[in-house]
Amino acid sequence: MASWSTEDLCGPDGEDWRVPAKELETRLENLSHRLVEAKIPGVLIQNPVDLYYFAGGRQNGTLFVPAADSNASASEGGGGATFFVRRSVSRARFEAGEGDSPLSIQKFPSLRVFAETLSNLGLENAPGLQYGEIPADFANKFRSVLAPLGDAADCTQTIHLQREEKSDWEINMMREGAVIQQQMFEAVEASIKIGATELEIVASAEEVSRRNGFGGNVQMRRFPLQCDRAVIVSGRAGGIPSFFDSAIGGTGAHPLAGMGSGFNKLQANQPILVDLVHVHRGYVVDATRMYSIGELPEPWEQRLSDMVEVSNSVVDSLGRGDDCSKAWEVGSQLAESMGHSEHLMGMKPDQSKFLGHSVGLQLDESPVVAKGFDRPLIKNGVMAIEPKLVYSDGSIGIEDTWLQTSEGLERLTLHNKEEFLTTL
Repeated sequence: MASWSTEDLCGPDGEDWRVPAKELETRLENLSHRLVEAKIPGVLIQNPVDLYYFAGGRQNGTLFVPAADSNASASEGGGGATFFVRRSVSRARFEAGEGDSPLSIQKFPSLRVFAETLSNLGLENAPGLQYGEIPADFANKFRSVLAPLGDAADCTQTIHLQREEKSDWEINMMREGAVIQQQMFEAVEASIKIGATELEIVASAEEVSRRNGFGGNVQMRRFPLQCDRAVIVSGRAGGIPSFFDSAIGGTGAHPLAGMGSGFNKLQANQPILVDLVHVHRGYVVDATRMYSIGELPEPWEQRLSDMVEVSNSVVDSLGRGDDCSKAWEVGSQLAESMGHSEHLMGMKPDQSKFLGHSVGLQLDESPVVAKGFDRPLIKNGVMAIEPKLVYSDGSIGIEDTWLQTSEGLERLTLHNKEEFLTTL
């Protein structure tokens, strides 16, 4: 008899925090039709983030999703979407919706018969693999196992493109996350004082985020990036570059955690940049505001005003349907005309070449406001827009998370904090 109960798997006050089964069903159906368009007979999903997206949890296993026109599709009489789980099968069933689940949950078979197992579900040709998301040795092992069915194609882009368009439920998760994020900023503001370290201020934001259900990780797509949930840098620390492909580096706590906040102490009349991420039930919201203890000397306030204007130009460009590469051109050229080209998103040779990044279950989703992204932010796409300036004595800028609607971009973050600089 199990020593645990699914009643223990709940959110605050017993709330059901599972992804709704209907949401999973819609996602699986959407993917099955995208696979037809991509001419891929099916896929094996093994990346933990995508397992959560399609199966409702990140149990150790492999999710098989057939194309809508495959003999393995339930509509064609096949076995349909099936989650082969190593552990925990019982938890996977619960997280996928139990009796309402749109997929079958099975114990993972021996790899020796895995290709045969898929064939018994109706699959005739090798399913795609997430080559862009899983380690090479892991991918090669499954590619070899699937060889009797043919060569496995790459399905990474097909899944990424589907996840760009957020559902109403996903957008609601971000709206709820933004409310918690607002509380994080309020906690930071109450903690800022001369002599406090950046890490001490970060702790105040961490407490709020954790108390409200943050799971401990900010998921990143691009290897080998890792990100802290709260990046607070003050004075000269704001001008220190790091491994992270972003405007703001920071000292970090130690070389293995070499970005973000460190032991630098807050001083008066210096820019304090507060960049906070909250992840609510998996979904990211990202925002930045500026603080100072006492007045900032010129020209910091003018620099901030310029970045607000650059942000507005990017928002307007994306809102009228421009490609993301065009929005980069609009924003970066405006910054250049203001005299900021040497400091926009970092200092040479460590400048980042983007002004916005899409967010969802990961912090660095696509598309990006940068060269080469010659497509628009689609309706219900969500993007963090973050023009920032970096100097040797500090950094300054803004960031908000935006939703693309039929009427342009809607700001999701910090509705109750209209000012971009708070002087304490």
